[in-house]
Amino acid sequence: MTESEKDQKIIALEKENKALRERIAELERRMGLNSENSSKPPSSDGLKKKTHRTKSLRGKSSRKTGGQKGDRGYTLEQVAEPDKLVKHLAPDSGWRCGCNVRKEQVVSVIKRQVFDIPEPRLEVTEHQIEIKHCPNCQQKLQGCFPKTVKAAAQYGVRVKAVSTYLQHQHFIPESRLSEILQDVFGCQMSEATIANTSQWLAQAVTPVVEKLASGVKTAPVKHLDETGFRVARKTQWLHSVSTPDLTWYRIATKRKDLEPLIGMKGIVVHDHWKPYYQIEDVLHQLCNAHHLREVRALSEIENEAWAKSMKQLLCLSNKYSNRYPQTIPKPIEIRLKQLYQLIIRRGLDFHLTQPPLARKGNRGRVKRRVGHNLLLRLQNFSEDVLRFLNQVDLPFTNNQAERDLLMMKCKQKISGCFRSAQGAVDFANIRSVLSTARKQNLNLLQVLADIFSGQLPVFS
Repeated sequence: MTESEKDQKIIALEKENKALRERIAELERRMGLNSENSSKPPSSDGLKKKTHRTKSLRGKSSRKTGGQKGDRGYTLEQVAEPDKLVKHLAPDSGWRCGCNVRKEQVVSVIKRQVFDIPEPRLEVTEHQIEIKHCPNCQQKLQGCFPKTVKAAAQYGVRVKAVSTYLQHQHFIPESRLSEILQDVFGCQMSEATIANTSQWLAQAVTPVVEKLASGVKTAPVKHLDETGFRVARKTQWLHSVSTPDLTWYRIATKRKDLEPLIGMKGIVVHDHWKPYYQIEDVLHQLCNAHHLREVRALSEIENEAWAKSMKQLLCLSNKYSNRYPQTIPKPIEIRLKQLYQLIIRRGLDFHLTQPPLARKGNRGRVKRRVGHNLLLRLQNFSEDVLRFLNQVDLPFTNNQAERDLLMMKCKQKISGCFRSAQGAVDFANIRSVLSTARKQNLNLLQVLADIFSGQLPVFS
């Protein structure tokens, strides 16, 4: 082997060695990501026990654990008028002298109350209408059944409300739900009847869902998020638009289907999914919980010093926004933004000193490190990251949307998928109403019973 061949071989090996080191670093980074320092769900962490499971981004608090001072607390207390009274009489004679005390007056009583549920059972109500004949004209006259009574034998609104409540609020499958109704109420409701009841409910609440969609679109601040759903053996998308009082779910065949959001006004809070920036006439607030997890991973895995400083600054900014709920003093706001830009410049200077990453081929953009990409994003969208500093009632995170999607993921884990597109749409409509009713502290069973009675809910 000649000297030139040796030099070329060394260059090739160094290039390969560099690429392998970068690949190992990337794999080590992926292995180090979990639900605490990335957007991965807790279910992806596996069964291995973490050494720092109790470590939180919130840090330590000055409050003691348990109930706080002034907290009223709740416990089971006796009521003044019980539904049922059972008296346990005193003995007729004393156990010492054997004296008869049957006619003696009761001095005092000791009360103990037991709270229980009466034995559940179906109550059958028979509706009868009278039929008469006019003696003069022989006209047949008869009464009218209520609008909700349409068959010779049918289930009432309460049974239907319980059925749909257990199915769509607690995600009990139809087969198991049929067994529960049989065991608890002695109600032999078939799976087909349960499915037909849900379909009727979804169609009935369609006008309510349309009003919910209009309400969240015109709200001053709304939260956006989306997640994948398996529908008819295909991956579709569940989009959530919500406020602390309203929830609107919708099913889309494509993730980028944002046409129903046309006409939205105000401020949208999201996790920096770029298609949301295509929505016109809105301002953006990016979720800083995502940023905190990203900088935490950079601090713990890559050991980038600027990431720890950014984490501390974002947490400090959140504390100031909670301390001054009306508006943060201008000097504090200016100083926080100055520190924010200073940390970004320090991080960019760090990455400029790092050797460039290996690239495949000679075309395309030069590959950047994860921390470098995050810095550029934080720099280019700094106003959307820190908008909560000068906007009243603007949240620091997008946790509202995360919470609204959480139960939908539970449904997906239980059922796996939806067999039909219409079934997925029906589920989204019903859950929109139930989630909104829960946020407004309404009794879900009563809301469902009213809907089956023909009275649609009116949300504030």
